[in-house]
Amino acid sequence: MLRRPVRAACAVLATAALGLTALQGTAGAASTTPGPAAAARAARAAASAAPETLGVAAAPELIGALRRDLGLTDGQARARIAAEARAGALTGALAQALGSGWAGSWLEGPDAAPAVATTRTADLAVIRAAGARPVLVDRTLAALDGALAALDRAAERGPAGRADALAAPVRYVDVTANTVVVQATDRAAAERLVAGAGLDRAAVRVETVAEAPRPLYDLRGGDAYYIDNSSRCSIGFPITRGTTQGFVSAGHCGRAGSSTTGANRAAQGSFQASVFPGNDMSWVATNSSWTATPYVNSASGAVTGSVLQQVGASVCRSGSTTGWHCGTIQQHNTSVTYAEGTVSGVTRTSVCAEPGDSGGSFVSGTQAQGVTSGGTGNCSQGGTTYFQPVNPILQNYGLTLKTDGQGPGPGPGPGNPGGTWAAGTVYQAGATVTYGSTSYRCLQGHQAQVGWEPPNAPALWQVG
Repeated sequence: MLRRPVRAACAVLATAALGLTALQGTAGAASTTPGPAAAARAARAAASAAPETLGVAAAPELIGALRRDLGLTDGQARARIAAEARAGALTGALAQALGSGWAGSWLEGPDAAPAVATTRTADLAVIRAAGARPVLVDRTLAALDGALAALDRAAERGPAGRADALAAPVRYVDVTANTVVVQATDRAAAERLVAGAGLDRAAVRVETVAEAPRPLYDLRGGDAYYIDNSSRCSIGFPITRGTTQGFVSAGHCGRAGSSTTGANRAAQGSFQASVFPGNDMSWVATNSSWTATPYVNSASGAVTGSVLQQVGASVCRSGSTTGWHCGTIQQHNTSVTYAEGTVSGVTRTSVCAEPGDSGGSFVSGTQAQGVTSGGTGNCSQGGTTYFQPVNPILQNYGLTLKTDGQGPGPGPGPGNPGGTWAAGTVYQAGATVTYGSTSYRCLQGHQAQVGWEPPNAPALWQVG
């Protein structure tokens, strides 16, 4: 977390995670798996529709940050954002098609080419035909997620488990290596944690690191706000809840009932709910003087949705201390142990951050990704930063992300023919709905909104 005490010269960088599975972390198997040819066709169709469905326009500030931090030209940055949107739809369709053999996906190279892993040889031709690079591995993503959960349980097993977890504070599933990674300042502590979890040692890679993440304490996303006139954080994303307006941020920034003031020091609102540790999520209801907008920072383009990108995708962060910085998504469903307790479910990135950036916006293209939680390093020398995914925050508190052209609160689209699909609902990959008389299966986790009805969003929904 990046929360900065107002009168303090330095602050602690904290990370929290949620106990919910990240949307890219586990793919549910479809109840009926299509044949190889049908699966490949569905994946290609979803990929070709993604840019038009989700939009790939990016603000000049974001393009500039991608140019600076990833070494891309403006044209390359825009092409990469479009390629990432296509790849997300393609791999979402393949996740449904492969079912129990699914072992995760990631993007490779400057062109963001998708790679898809499976434990079954028979799936390789399906993946290749769909347009992705097939990778045969030993462990499913579900098995790796289960191993990570076992490590988290071992980390909370009494004082000894907590002590070892503090010395081995970061744990995540590395889909590119088909293994679980434990990062530790003390290798012996990591080995005890792995043994205590009862895991196959071959499935775990222990890495020795120099430092552990620390808390980053420090109505546009990225703008500053102050908590009880004593500390500063950054707005994540403006939201609505019925007629109430406000924003989401990190849980470590404030507790329920804490008051907030804006960057201009005008009275702003108060925290309605907050969770930390365990999760790192909160939301603030603002008074009538403040209006939610779909923007991040001063002049950025509008946020259009909340489709979580996959490992390897570019991602940019805006915070009130360091502004815009970019990197790539390294792992979803990461667990970190701090003195406050174990948190799990945050996303690990190569983006830098500093105290005061905590709670601020993470975006990929025009899609909201999460709120800044914590990490290591700084923006002078580089670092690692974790974000709390935004969709679980929206789902947990019944909030609606403010997007371009959207009024306050969820509501049915014009001419909705009925069914279970509803705007404002957070759908995870694998969820099923009906729209009219047709059944659909979700390909990529997102919050539904008017205009993204299943027939209109083949990058998000697959018939069947």
